[in-house]
Amino acid sequence: MRFCALALALWPAVAGAQTITQAGFDAPTTRYAHGILGDAVEWGKLRFRTQSQTFAITLPENHVFEDWQPRLWDVTGDGHPEMVVIETDVQAGAALAIYGPAGKLAETPHIGRPHRWLAPIGAADLDGDGAIEIAYIDRPHLARTLRIWRYADGTLTHVADLAGLTNHRIGETDIAGGIRDCGQGPEMITANVDWTRVMATTWGGGTPRTRDIGAHRDRASFAAALRCATLEN
Repeated sequence: MRFCALALALWPAVAGAQTITQAGFDAPTTRYAHGILGDAVEWGKLRFRTQSQTFAITLPENHVFEDWQPRLWDVTGDGHPEMVVIETDVQAGAALAIYGPAGKLAETPHIGRPHRWLAPIGAADLDGDGAIEIAYIDRPHLARTLRIWRYADGTLTHVADLAGLTNHRIGETDIAGGIRDCGQGPEMITANVDWTRVMATTWGGGTPRTRDIGAHRDRASFAAALRCATLEN
């Protein structure tokens, strides 16, 4: 597990009124043989802390968290984080799922077949309309397509796509890139398909626009881009 859990509490209704402060995966499992993150172990349980207690969400046997860590992102726009995770159906592949203190809020459709995965980028109000969008790369080793979904009124709505980008290579234990704002609004940071360039993509409500911002060397290239540093050409 990725944090030292307190004694597991039962799931009370008051969880929904609390703020998530930390989250991690538990219950390692080999019931789904994919190994996209470098080993055969996935996760069957999501544990999280609020200000006063620790809770757990246990998946059914036909689902796993095919992920390296939960992301604490404010998806609802209320100033409190939700947990964004990759949740995989062993027959239908990966989906992006959002969990709050009281359980699952929404998820994208599963890709549609086993051994098909997605890699999250980030969550932000990408087009300035007040709603939060979530971006990920659909099948970063195959389709290499950026997809953007808007969360509003408890529902995720697919709003835009852009092919030709990626943020993960088979066997890597983490996911590259993220979302930055260098003073001109949010930009999604990924790589091009052959991992030679770092790309910054914006979305203002129409077609996403991407630009080359410098050479990709290693994870330090993404770290520099996310802190708005100038990359080597």
